[in-house]
Amino acid sequence: MAAIGIGLIGWGTVGCGMIQTLHDNAEVIEKRLGVPLKLVKVADLDLERRRPVPVARDLLTTNAAELLENQDIQIVVELMGGVGAARTFTLEALEKGKHVVTANKALIAHHGNELFEAARRHKRTIAFEASVGGGIPIIKALREGLAGNQIDTIFGILNGTANYVLTRMTEGGLTFEAALGEAQDKGYAEADPTLDIEGMDTAHKLAIVSALSFGTPIHLDQVYVEGISAIDPLDIQFGEEFGYQLKLLAIARHHEGRIEMRVHPTFIPRSHILAGVKDAYNGVHITGNSVGNIMLYGMGAGMLPTGSAIVADLMDLSRDMLLGLNERVPSLAFLPDRVREISIRPISDTVTCYYFRFSAVDRPGVLSKISGILASHGISIAAVIQKGREVEGAVPIVMLTHEAIERSVRLALEEIDQLDIVLAPTQSIRIEDQGLDSIS
Repeated sequence: MAAIGIGLIGWGTVGCGMIQTLHDNAEVIEKRLGVPLKLVKVADLDLERRRPVPVARDLLTTNAAELLENQDIQIVVELMGGVGAARTFTLEALEKGKHVVTANKALIAHHGNELFEAARRHKRTIAFEASVGGGIPIIKALREGLAGNQIDTIFGILNGTANYVLTRMTEGGLTFEAALGEAQDKGYAEADPTLDIEGMDTAHKLAIVSALSFGTPIHLDQVYVEGISAIDPLDIQFGEEFGYQLKLLAIARHHEGRIEMRVHPTFIPRSHILAGVKDAYNGVHITGNSVGNIMLYGMGAGMLPTGSAIVADLMDLSRDMLLGLNERVPSLAFLPDRVREISIRPISDTVTCYYFRFSAVDRPGVLSKISGILASHGISIAAVIQKGREVEGAVPIVMLTHEAIERSVRLALEEIDQLDIVLAPTQSIRIEDQGLDSIS
């Protein structure tokens, strides 16, 4: 084979990163692969917008069918985003005998099970390293590097926008709105940042890595999600007094025959390596039963980091093609007939420690009344800070609890918030210490 032909659908920022990586690293790619990777055709609806990486006019088209029908293209790269047309083009590419590479986490999270089955049916492969963690090789680590392990836990900071916002709120004392505005000014946040700040982008990624880790189908609908838009800088400050930093954390855990999948703001020990993942960087802490604890860290998005991951997938697929192999590593890391449903632990059954901030009136007996209700629900207090200063007419009372079950916490806070001594809804943030004390 003189060259392996690549077709690109979606000439945006990430597509430019792939093209630049193919160009800049052409020599080393060919040395490692044995044949060049050749960009044959690029499809996009808007061919006039200026891009950071140009493409020869004769390679451009607004009609994706030209690319899908082209016999010189062996691999289609889908970078258009969304789940509608992207799903259609991916299925068509597979039907026409082409392999597919995608960076589209929403596509894989929503339709991955269907697409992987279609790929097997057509004896083709879908590669999706760039869908999680940008240039960080998380997918390859789970599918290959850690293949001999039973994965116990994953704790991940998987969204650069949210992490940047929380970093600026922590280090600069900014409000959420000010930090988000700064992130948008720097290009770290979209004009509509909802998917990022409300946790859904992270949920897409967690659904994918959970399936790879535990051998289950992808179940996005069973990921519990909370975002960071309600976070107050005051809570970040109180958390620091207790030795914690706040992160939007993706948590996957295999525990007693069930798995947890949850995304929410989480206090983690300030001494832990994940607490040092700042700005727009991503970090993933993985615990395997043989390897122990490992940490992956790097830029979780961006033109060149994501382009690097796409080119790595292109090279993996090309190696398999040159050897006459298909789906050498199963899409979900486990053999298809061994992928099975595992019971999902609902958020109401979650057991963890908690941070509470109560906005209470300044009068005797307030603390004892609140602690009495907590005790009646089996929630024991580990530490208390009661500030003399008022915040919007209320005195903040801050507590950390020992481990408690979520359903009891919710019932207790509902009862407390109905007291006439409590002037605003209680702020509650989960704390993760378990499994996060081995790398620091």
